[in-house]
Amino acid sequence: MSIKLGPNRYGKAETRVVRVTKNGSRHEIRDLNVSSALSGEMESVHRTGDNSACLPTDTQKNTVYAFAKQYGISSPEDFGLKLARHFVDSQPTIHHSRVELEEYTWERNVVGLNAHPHSFVRSGRETRTALVHYDGDKAWVVSGLKDLTVLNSTNSEFHGFIKDRYTTLRETRERVLATEVTAQWRHSTDDVEWDKSYETVRRCLLGAFADTYSLSLQQTLFEMGERVLETCPHIVEVKLALPNKHHFEVDLSPFGMVNDNEVFFAADRPYGLIEGTVIRDVPAAGPAWD
Repeated sequence: MSIKLGPNRYGKAETRVVRVTKNGSRHEIRDLNVSSALSGEMESVHRTGDNSACLPTDTQKNTVYAFAKQYGISSPEDFGLKLARHFVDSQPTIHHSRVELEEYTWERNVVGLNAHPHSFVRSGRETRTALVHYDGDKAWVVSGLKDLTVLNSTNSEFHGFIKDRYTTLRETRERVLATEVTAQWRHSTDDVEWDKSYETVRRCLLGAFADTYSLSLQQTLFEMGERVLETCPHIVEVKLALPNKHHFEVDLSPFGMVNDNEVFFAADRPYGLIEGTVIRDVPAAGPAWD
């Protein structure tokens, strides 16, 4: 039986880069965490230690900083595409690049009634994500977000489920529905106004969560993904992970009080985890989700 090298890649993980763009006294900030991973003609690197085909991970890190200076950062997707194309197109031994990015949002500090031109406060918003693959001919882009916490205080039910000898959960016609959204969406093209597209998808996710009279978190998940696809023709697939942030009604009867869905205990674990994909009838995704 022969022994051979299987799929492999290497890169520099979590290069943190903050780019300040100065337009006179008014500054803009993009704050990214960038991870790159490359693959190609790496047989000799692994089998004999011949590093002649290897672009060092330290060079990958330096490229992130140099590109931030040279090109600026207009969006995580655009920055990721520039890096991914550079790594493959500049090195004949590198055949595939994967660049994963997270963006942390800063908002302007408000002093009195005015937004300060160069003072910022770290936003409490979700983290924006992007994943870029490039093989020398084609690019695949997946945008996303995580840690988007949402809650509906009414218009949610859960009943009619399977009951067996271990079931203790009571059916409910009125409950709090809360979750922390992780979403990723695949684009059919890399010719996209990335920031505009991101804000549109975010509005779709939030709008569908708020508007849906929910009989299950699964139903809400589908409505969220469906609204994105209906609104954004350049998006072909949406993956969602929705942990059910359980809010249990507190029994106030020992105190002679009636709790009419007003006081809850917010449990952090264990929690239900609902995951699903909403997709158009389109060609296969290739390495986009890898």
